[in-house]
Amino acid sequence: VQLQASGGGTVQPGGSMRLSCEASERAKKGTIGWFRQAPGKEREGVSCILGADDSTLYAGSVKGRFTIARDNVKNTVYLQMNSLKSEDSAIYYCAADPRPLWELRSCQARNMEYWSEGTQVTVSS
Repeated sequence: VQLQASGGGTVQPGGSMRLSCEASERAKKGTIGWFRQAPGKEREGVSCILGADDSTLYAGSVKGRFTIARDNVKNTVYLQMNSLKSEDSAIYYCAADPRPLWELRSCQARNMEYWSEGTQVTVSS
């Protein structure tokens, strides 16, 4: 499984940004998620989407502001981030668990097998 994350950059607080994760075909039936890691902090799950039914999970800190979505034609998973806050600043990674699960129970880094290179997101005025 190959993953390529893109779309990071710098945005002002309150602004929006969209990250893209282009995945190889094998990842299509599994779970793809976005994770982030800020300096001095552990990597945390931001959002995940399940291949079987597009069910989603979000971290409490981003619920209502971020939206994960999948384009199966382009094999790409997007993370639309709105109302960005300074605490959203981090390196963002997309990751995949290629197992064809039927239920999305969690969005945890330890369950992911493949990882992209990170893309920096900075929210600053």
